[in-house]
Amino acid sequence: MPDWRGECAIIIGSGPSAAGADRELAGRERGARVVAVNDSWRLCPDADVAYACDGAWWKARQGLAAQFAGLRLTHDAVACAMFPGLRQVGIARGRDEILLDEPGVLGDGGNSGFQAINLAVQCGAAKLILVGFDMRLDRGIHWHGKHDRGLNNPTERNIAKWRGIIDGCAPRLAELGVAVINASAVSALEAFPKMSLTEALQCSN
Repeated sequence: MPDWRGECAIIIGSGPSAAGADRELAGRERGARVVAVNDSWRLCPDADVAYACDGAWWKARQGLAAQFAGLRLTHDAVACAMFPGLRQVGIARGRDEILLDEPGVLGDGGNSGFQAINLAVQCGAAKLILVGFDMRLDRGIHWHGKHDRGLNNPTERNIAKWRGIIDGCAPRLAELGVAVINASAVSALEAFPKMSLTEALQCSN
């Protein structure tokens, strides 16, 4: 696992509000580590980590081998066997909580965004900036539109469950001393303070 002790980590989700974030995330002057979830690596091609739990996504994207120089992580053993550059993490199925006891084993949360949060916390990040964590569907599914055929898209039921899980981990994150900023003004998450990405990045320096 990377060592990000005391650093700020930006977690880029797939919500529509992430559109345009590439302009603010360009270059290392952003002063923070970056974990890009699923197709959101396209918003920050020099992200530190590209994370997607599902093997089907990696297969559809052919492992990103020639396109992404950062660390590539998944839970899927078959995808790791297909694409040698991929590294595997564990998922504690049914445990919708931030886990620290076993490095490389993440809480489930039902979605890659939650797992990416747990990953950054395990790496030692002291501050998280959530980008594109809209947790609602009335403004669109993803910033890049629907996933291709064969890949799952969220439902209202999924979103409601994920929203509750992520909001529910706020006390644990506070207990761990991890500050969280939600950089989506339209996000349905309620447990974290909101500000623009520009403001959040200024606070990270």
